[in-house]
Amino acid sequence: MKKFIRSVQSTLGLEEFDQESKKKALKVLLKKLSSRKKGIHASLKTVGSKKEENELKEELEIVKLQIKKGKKILYKLYAKK
Repeated sequence: MKKFIRSVQSTLGLEEFDQESKKKALKVLLKKLSSRKKGIHASLKTVGSKKEENELKEELEIVKLQIKKGKKILYKLYAKK
C-alpha cells in the first residue's frame, strides 16, 4: 500500500501528503490522479506538435493504469472488513 502511494507520487510528481488511514490516503490519491487525467485530456485538445501529443498520451496511459491499480487496492481494503 505505502509502496504504491510512493511510486505514484514519484512517477507523477505529486506533492507529499500525510493521511491517518490507508483508505483516506488512497482516496485522496485517486482524486488527484483523476484531476490529473482530466488535465491531460484538456491538454490533448490544445496540443501543437505530434511529439507533445505522444508524450501526453503516454502520460495518460500511466495515469489510467495507476488509477486502475489504486481502485483495485481500495477494493481489497474494503473487502477485508
